[in-house]
Amino acid sequence: MPVYRIHKLFNTISTMKKMKLSLLLFSLLLTASCSHRLVGTWNVTRFENGKPGEQSITLQNIGTIQFNKNGSGEKHLNYVVLGKEITDSSPFNWTWNNDEYVSIESPNSDFAKTWIIVENKKKSQTWKSTDGTNRVQVLELKK
Repeated sequence: MPVYRIHKLFNTISTMKKMKLSLLLFSLLLTASCSHRLVGTWNVTRFENGKPGEQSITLQNIGTIQFNKNGSGEKHLNYVVLGKEITDSSPFNWTWNNDEYVSIESPNSDFAKTWIIVENKKKSQTWKSTDGTNRVQVLELKK
């Protein structure tokens, strides 16, 4: 086998290895970037509910919300409002819309609605929503 063919074969193998390595690195980078920042367990550090111009009800550290990669999740919330104890430990589904909105679907839950994303950080989230009666809810989450 002539030397130039061996050299050409060596260069071809080397190029293929480089392409495989580049493809592997690209795949790892793509996989890491697809992991949504909302995925994981968040502490609900503040839940506020009130009408503009009136005193709001503010609750702190009421439980956790877990968001899974597949769009499912689970709430473990306990709080008291006007003497009524509320426990919300149920599964839900969630969708994220362009870093502007997050929707939570869960039967019989005060948290089941579309929320406007006010703050979107890796370790903290602040969302706002309304319930159709001119009441505004604020939800703060921290990791």
